[in-house]
Amino acid sequence: MKSPRTLQEAVIHFSDFENCKSLMMELRWPNGKVKCPRCGSEKVAYLAKTRVWKCYGGHKQPTFSLKTGTIFEDSPLGLDKWLPALWLIVNCKNGISSCELARDLGVTQKTAWFMAHRLRFALTEGGSGLLSGDVEADETFIGGKARNMHLSKRARRITGTGGKDKTAVMGILERGGKIRTAVLSNRRKRTVQAEVKKHVEAGSALYTDSLLSYDGLAAEYAHKVIDHAVAYVDGKVHTNGLENFWSLLKRGLSGTYVSVEPFHLFRYLDEQSFRYNNRTKMGDFDRFRLALSRIAAKRLTYQHLTGKDLEAPPATVN
Repeated sequence: MKSPRTLQEAVIHFSDFENCKSLMMELRWPNGKVKCPRCGSEKVAYLAKTRVWKCYGGHKQPTFSLKTGTIFEDSPLGLDKWLPALWLIVNCKNGISSCELARDLGVTQKTAWFMAHRLRFALTEGGSGLLSGDVEADETFIGGKARNMHLSKRARRITGTGGKDKTAVMGILERGGKIRTAVLSNRRKRTVQAEVKKHVEAGSALYTDSLLSYDGLAAEYAHKVIDHAVAYVDGKVHTNGLENFWSLLKRGLSGTYVSVEPFHLFRYLDEQSFRYNNRTKMGDFDRFRLALSRIAAKRLTYQHLTGKDLEAPPATVN
């Protein structure tokens, strides 16, 4: 069957379970042999009536579905909602809010928020390999403006000036290649340079602004600095690629999501990085297919997402 090219076609296409099954089986088991996600056994039989497989590997949970072992696991929602949601997240340039996703899918805002975070988790690339060639490194602060906040929130979140109550994030961009992003605990030399050395191959041409935290990198890289107080471009020496990325990111955070808590920020960075890294030479379906290929062996529970699994157990009274 012809692959969908637009959101309308995707909604119609994935309303048929057989279409969902065909695509997910192709991506999860490309050799055509279905394996149990719990034990890896190929001794399985498909039960069409209940749309599950039964494994004869001899363990306590013999049945599994297309969602088992993926970010969709234990969700009562069908793939007819999950797959269009993924389509929207990877193809909307500025992202899509949980309120809009809830209206589009006919679910509650809380459900849509949880769905979106699970889908963002699937977009994490892991950062294999080192960036090389011409590489830009830059950092920025993410945080709401005080004048846009409710008085109670302003009192809780704004306790100083400048970047004091904002979150520092860093981007490293290989020109003509991919971007890597990370949330930083601070902008000190040790933190910033460790991030550069983690992702950039030694000997590469490295372009940064005049932040003092980059001093000393010339020993390992062809390090050139652009002072933004003087100019923004000096031949090949600039960080305009990353400035463009920050503009896209902040447009989405302030215009689409409005309010993002710092402890969730890294997932929004992963989402924007995925769209940026796959923005060219890919149609909507290709981008969607790539994202769908990453759903296996990933799990994000609501307790972990909200930090409830990190809470200390209640104290016992003797």
